Amino acid sequence: MLDIRLIKESEFLRVCEARLDQHDRLALISDMCRANTLASVMRAGSGHLGSSLSSIDIVTFLYYSEMNTPELGFTHPDRDIYFSSKGHDAPAFYAVLYSLGIIPADQFMRLRKLGGTHGHPDLGTEGVEANTGSLGMGISKAKGMAIAKHLSSAGGRIFVMTGDGELQEGQIWESLQTTTHQSVNNITVIVDRNHIQSDKSVDEIIDLGDLEKKFSAFGWHVEQCDGHDFSQLKQAFDALSRVTDKPKVLIADTIKGKGISFMEGPASLKAGNGLYGWHSGAPDSDSFDRGYREITARIDTRLDELGLAPLSSKSVETRGRKRETLKAHAEKVVDHFGKALHRLGQQQEKIVVLDADLSADCGLRPFEHAFPERFIENGIAEQDMVSTAGGLALQGYLPVVNSFGVFLASRANEQIYNNATEETRIIYVCHYAGLIPAGPGKSHQSMRDISLFGALPEITIIEPGNGIETERALEWCVNEARQSCMIRLAISPSPVTIQLPDDYQFMPGKGNVLGSGDDSVLFAYGPVMLNEALIARQLLMQQGISLKVVDLPWLNRVDTAWLEQTVGAIPTLFVLDNHSNYGGLGDSILNACNASEKLRGTEVVKFAVKGHPVCGTPTEVLAYHGLDGASLASRISNRLVTGRSRLREVFVVPGVGVKPRKVQR
Repeated sequence: MLDIRLIKESEFLRVCEARLDQHDRLALISDMCRANTLASVMRAGSGHLGSSLSSIDIVTFLYYSEMNTPELGFTHPDRDIYFSSKGHDAPAFYAVLYSLGIIPADQFMRLRKLGGTHGHPDLGTEGVEANTGSLGMGISKAKGMAIAKHLSSAGGRIFVMTGDGELQEGQIWESLQTTTHQSVNNITVIVDRNHIQSDKSVDEIIDLGDLEKKFSAFGWHVEQCDGHDFSQLKQAFDALSRVTDKPKVLIADTIKGKGISFMEGPASLKAGNGLYGWHSGAPDSDSFDRGYREITARIDTRLDELGLAPLSSKSVETRGRKRETLKAHAEKVVDHFGKALHRLGQQQEKIVVLDADLSADCGLRPFEHAFPERFIENGIAEQDMVSTAGGLALQGYLPVVNSFGVFLASRANEQIYNNATEETRIIYVCHYAGLIPAGPGKSHQSMRDISLFGALPEITIIEPGNGIETERALEWCVNEARQSCMIRLAISPSPVTIQLPDDYQFMPGKGNVLGSGDDSVLFAYGPVMLNEALIARQLLMQQGISLKVVDLPWLNRVDTAWLEQTVGAIPTLFVLDNHSNYGGLGDSILNACNASEKLRGTEVVKFAVKGHPVCGTPTEVLAYHGLDGASLASRISNRLVTGRSRLREVFVVPGVGVKPRKVQR
C-alpha cells in the first residue's frame, strides 16, 4: 500500500522552539515543507513539483526570517507582502503557510480539490495576497501595492517572485521601466532562476542573456545569490534593505526540483534527453516513495546530529500502489491534432507552426521535430507570437498559432484583432479549452475565448468532439477555409471516446445526431460536455424522456435549414456550453432561431458556466456548476416534466404574431 503522510504543525513548532542556529532551523523547516509539498501534490494527483522545490528555500527564508507578516498578520496595514507571480510554486507556498498554522491541515491536503487550495494562488486561501498564474503581471501588481502603501502612509515591504522563463513576457519589461520612472522603491523582485521552463532549458527556448545588466539598465539595484543557501540569502536581503532610492531585484540561482536528487534539473534533463520530466503532474508511486524517503531521511539525519528526536508524521491517505489508468477507449484529441498537423505539414510547405513554450502539451512535437525550420518557438510571449504570425500571413504563409486558450484569446486579443483587419488567414488553436481540468484554477480555465474570437468578423470557431473530428477540423481549416479559424481543444484525456454515427459528415454549420430522441434536443460540443450530455440522455431514458443529443462543433456558424430540420416541432431545446453564459454556442443557436420563421417561439435553454469557475476535480467542478450528466438530466426533467424551472438562463425567441412567453428568472 502507498502511504501518504503529513508532517504535523506541532513538529514545526518543536523545531522553532529548539535551541538551534538560524541556518539549521531554516534547513529543517524547508525540508519538512518539501516533504509536505510532495505529499500534497501526490494526494492531489497533479501540481508543479519542479517549480515548487526550486523556490521553497526562498519562501521559507522570507516567512521565517525576513518578513514581519507572521507576527502582524495578513490584515495589518504595515505588514510585509509576498506573492508569487509565476504561481506554479503554489504547493510549496501552501506548505510554508501550513507550517505557520495559517492554512489548516484539511485544507492544505485538499490541493486542487473543491474546498481546498487552488492549483494557482487564489485570494480564497488565507495568506494569499493576489491571484496569480497568468504570467507577467506580478511586478505591475506589486508596484500597485507599493503605491497604495505610500498613499496610505503604511509601512511594510512588497516582495514578488517571478520565474526566469516568465521574464519572456512583455509586461515584465513594461513594469520595470514604469516602476523606475514612477520612483516606486519599496519593492523587491525575486527571480527564481532555475534555468528550466516547462520541459526545456530557458536558454533553449528564449535566451535571456545577462539578466544583471538588463535589470541594471532599467534602473534597478541588483543582488545575486544562491537561492538554496540561507547564509547567502541573508546577506542578499540585508544588502537590499539598505537600498532605499531604487527598486530592487534579487536574482536567486536555484535548481528546479531541488531536494529530490532525481528531480533536480541537471539530472532530470540528462535522464530525459534534454527534456525536464517533473514540471507538472504527480509522480508515480515508486518515485513518490523514493523522493519522500530521501527528504525524510535527510531530515532525520539532521535531527539526530542536533540531538533532537526523529521526525513524527501522520498518515492522511493509503491507497493501492498501482497507478490508475484510463479506460482503453479514452483518447487525447490533442494527439490527433498533432498527427494531423504533421501530415498536413508534409503536404503544404506554407504551413508554419508557432508555439508559446507548450509544444508537448499542445501536441506539436511531431511537427517540431520533422520541420524545425517551420517551427517557431516564441517562449512565454503570446502577443509577440500572434503579431509574428500576422507578418507571416501577410507574406503568404499559413501560420498555426498555439497556446492555452485563456492566454491566447485574451492576452493577445488586440494583436489578433489587428491581424483580422488585414484579412489574412491564420489558424489559432486554443488548447486547454473550457472548464476541465479545473485543478490549476481560474487562471487557466478558458471561459471567454469563444466570445472574444466570436466578436471578430469572418472567423470560424470549432471545437471537435473526438480525435476523428479533430483531424477533420484541422483539415478543413487548412484546405477549405477562406478566412481565419479558431480551434478549441481539450487538453485532458477524454472521459470516453465519443462515438460518431455511421453517416457522420463534417459540414460547416451542421452537426451530427449522437443519440435520437423526440421530446427535446440538447446541443453540445467537445469531448467533456458531449460525454455529460450522453450521460444525461441515458438517465432521462430511465424516466421515460426521449432526448436527442447533437454534436455541433461549429460554435459560431449554424446552418438554419439544418437546425430547422433537427429541431422540428420540438418546443424547447437545450444548449450545453463549455464556456461562460455569454457568446457561446447557446447564443449562436438563439440567433439562428431568431432568424428562422419556423423556429421563432422556440424556447432556448442555455446551460453554461455561471460566475467564475471553481477549482477542484472534474467530477466536483462539473457538479458544482450543474453541468454533470446527473445535474443536466435533473434540470432538463424539471423543465420538461414539472415545468418548475429555477433556470436563470432561459431565453424565448418571440414568434411573429405569437405572444412572447415569460422568461423565468
